[in-house]
Amino acid sequence: MFVAHLPAGYLLSRFIARGRPTQSGAIIATGIVCSVLPDFDLAYFYLVDGRRTAHHDYWTHTPLFWLAAAAALALALTLSGRRNQLILVSVGLANVLLHLLLDSVAADIRWFHPLSDLRVNLVHVQALYKPWYLNFLFHWTFMAELLIVVSAAVAATLDWRRWRGRVAALPAVK
Repeated sequence: MFVAHLPAGYLLSRFIARGRPTQSGAIIATGIVCSVLPDFDLAYFYLVDGRRTAHHDYWTHTPLFWLAAAAALALALTLSGRRNQLILVSVGLANVLLHLLLDSVAADIRWFHPLSDLRVNLVHVQALYKPWYLNFLFHWTFMAELLIVVSAAVAATLDWRRWRGRVAALPAVK
């Protein structure tokens, strides 16, 4: 996936936030950040590793790492008496796993690493064009990405209009 992680995260977080109006802002913000969190490894990929290792092979693209991190964070929140924030851990984990699921459409993800090096993906994108990213842009899976982007844009526009309507409806403060 190239462009759909953040929009997909917005859609998922928006859905989760629907039943929690008091936490909706925090839920959506957490979801958006976590929807792209696994790709923070691109800084290491370009600046340190020199593009020698495929960035999907880093620990940031390992589901078991994120499950362990979420469990540790949930335990810390529970022990510190901040159980009301557990929803944010769930939203974050759901968005990270959504990121990895979307990556699994056309890229290898090692879902069971370090227990297994099995690489899972739905389709193989052949290297037909240069530069490399054109292979993904001209593949049918990019249409699915565009559908996600358009859906999120429509949802965000509707949300923005609803929010503006509420703000405009508030009485003026004297």
